[in-house]
Amino acid sequence: MTDDLTPSHLARRTAAALDAATGAGRDLGLTVTDARVVHDLFSVVVHLAPAPVVARVPTVLPPGTDPGFLARRQRAELDVSRWLADRGTPVIPPSPLVPPEPVRRDGFSMTFWQFVEEDRDREPDYVANAASAADLHAAMRAYPGELEFLSAAEPHFVTDSLEMLAERPDLIDPADLDRARREWQVLEPVVRSRAAFENAFPGIGLQPVHGDSPPANIFLGVEGDLYSDFELVTLGPVEWDLAALGPEYEAAYNRRAEHNGMRPLDADVMAFVNAVGMLRAVAVLALVPQLPVLLDYVKPAIAQWRETPFAGGFQA
Repeated sequence: MTDDLTPSHLARRTAAALDAATGAGRDLGLTVTDARVVHDLFSVVVHLAPAPVVARVPTVLPPGTDPGFLARRQRAELDVSRWLADRGTPVIPPSPLVPPEPVRRDGFSMTFWQFVEEDRDREPDYVANAASAADLHAAMRAYPGELEFLSAAEPHFVTDSLEMLAERPDLIDPADLDRARREWQVLEPVVRSRAAFENAFPGIGLQPVHGDSPPANIFLGVEGDLYSDFELVTLGPVEWDLAALGPEYEAAYNRRAEHNGMRPLDADVMAFVNAVGMLRAVAVLALVPQLPVLLDYVKPAIAQWRETPFAGGFQA
């Protein structure tokens, strides 16, 4: 079972994404003579220099990802980011030089963002970023657009990945897979249903949230920090954005939340979202054939998961 992509395959994928972004940018009227890749993991991020525009091109996606679904998700990200920027929230906004719509080219679906120069002399302060997530939640509360409940949990991806991993014992121990499947049977109904969530956690309000760990997605710009990467923006409990970070980060969030007049994180909901986050980490193993380096990222999370209570202690 060695169908993982080789370094040469990965390089060709990156080059294809770069070419697609360059061509799409030129089609949109941008002057692009020195395009360069500035980041390459789940997406290839391309600065379309000298235009002050960055294209983000998702390249590592669950097998069978529907192009229409991806475009809807990208549209939601663009809408939320633009809405926040218009209200003065420090975010990386969509580029004003092109229409705020995803563009499909050469099999890729991409979005275009304002280029911001990174401050490479600073290191992220993740505890401070966790506190800042409370400010972001306060800003997002009034977002009027329609968002799906806990779409950031990607339940279809988890279900499909656990099935696929049955054919990849080289990626996951069968005992771990068995536990993951049994945990998902407990957690999945609450992930998929707003009514089931509200029944399990009465009184826990839902609101628009970032969806993908905002403390890890604050961009260090030379003129200040900016929230970024709202690819998984969703309707959910604020706890979702602090999943798997730990007590120090939760405490920092709670101090800022109290200052903002917001409720603190709920311990039971935190246990639930932590458990779901752990299963998403297990599911990411199914993407290793597309991006082999993921295995090194996921191994520590799997080891941590083995030490946690079954389903985080959650009982339906």
